Amino acid sequence: MARRLLIALAVLVAAWLVVCAVLFVWPPAETGAPGRANAVVVLSGSKNRLTKAEQLIRAGVAPVLAISSVLQTPNWHAARLLCHAGRYLRARVLCFKANPYSTRGEAETMSRIARRHGWDSLTIVSSTFHLTRAKLLFRRCFAGKLSFVGTSTPWWELPSEWASETVKLIYQLVFERGC
Repeated sequence: MARRLLIALAVLVAAWLVVCAVLFVWPPAETGAPGRANAVVVLSGSKNRLTKAEQLIRAGVAPVLAISSVLQTPNWHAARLLCHAGRYLRARVLCFKANPYSTRGEAETMSRIARRHGWDSLTIVSSTFHLTRAKLLFRRCFAGKLSFVGTSTPWWELPSEWASETVKLIYQLVFERGC
């Protein structure tokens, strides 16, 4: 009996790891940068996301760099400086506070901002493990063209991030279905 339980548990863990590989390591949500967008949007959470967004702005992807919830991300000094300056190279910097402070709140808030500015395309920058859920939520809230660019996460953080994303993704799919 204990052996069967152990085998069943091993099969469940292996299946979960396969799902994690598909959804969080090599997510189909990651589209890469488009030739052009109205704004590059950096989601809150990891400071290394800003570096990728700055690369996209330097490549001329968008005239606006939108940064989410800077004050909620501890020690995000580079983002705070950009918010204060209001510019990065030739791009305008727009800093916004997600309401509520969550990925869903970022999607809702950015959708409202995009409507107000008449934007029809966004490039979303987040950690690669986060792109599947970010795409789900932004697709629910924003009717325009979306592209998604992922950033790396240290390997030792990935198991806990995968577990967290699994729970959050299930919650979004089952309980919180709207924008």
